Amino acid sequence: MSDAPLASAIVTGAGSGIGRAIARALLAAGFGVTLAGRRSAPLRETAAVDGAPHTDGLIVETDITDRAQVERLLGRHVERFGRLDVLVNNAGVFGPNADIGDLAPSEWESTLAVNLTGAMLCAGAAFRQMRSQSPAGGRIINNGSISAQTPRPRSVAYTTTKHAIAGLTKSIELDGRPHRITATQLDIGNARTELIDRLVADGALQADGSRRQEPTMDATHVADFVVQLARMPLEVSVPQLTVTATGMPFIGRG
Repeated sequence: MSDAPLASAIVTGAGSGIGRAIARALLAAGFGVTLAGRRSAPLRETAAVDGAPHTDGLIVETDITDRAQVERLLGRHVERFGRLDVLVNNAGVFGPNADIGDLAPSEWESTLAVNLTGAMLCAGAAFRQMRSQSPAGGRIINNGSISAQTPRPRSVAYTTTKHAIAGLTKSIELDGRPHRITATQLDIGNARTELIDRLVADGALQADGSRRQEPTMDATHVADFVVQLARMPLEVSVPQLTVTATGMPFIGRG
């Protein structure tokens, strides 16, 4: 085993978007980071510094809907870094653009598989590892999205999974108390990513049926919050945190 940094983290969905920004910020902050995603090439790009792999980055191709692959991810991480301090449960898909009447069962199932079952599998594996580290514990950060609070139109599958993430996070926080494991639901609104760029390119659909351009913010600002959470002592719990682009239609959405 190589010399371990003071703290280590796993970031799922680290090959692009918010996950990429978070993984890079944690590496820059001195964390040992395992970058998880379906494809290794984007993960290598995330972890590169001046074209060379970051010395404290570990790349593990992982399909988070596959329990065996998730267990392998945790095993590889612990083998490299010795322990797990932070899980950033970030991987997710937006799912179909459909209301409940038009939603195909196959699209519903595929969205739940990634956004909910995948998050549960990763959180469960992380919980078991953190519990074994007693009394040290650890911190689990779940990407909830502001859709965990207020939905967009025609996003029933995505919105349902994100509401479920709220229950998952609260349950982890409660069950983790004896083991010094804390959980945070991080609800993000309009961080600039390829997904958001596609969503708002022609104006985002509003509740009244109109479309409008919406403000966005740099994903690095979200990453800054995650680094602050990761650095907090486990005596501090942050059950829920909302960060949005200023002026986006969230407060007062309707």
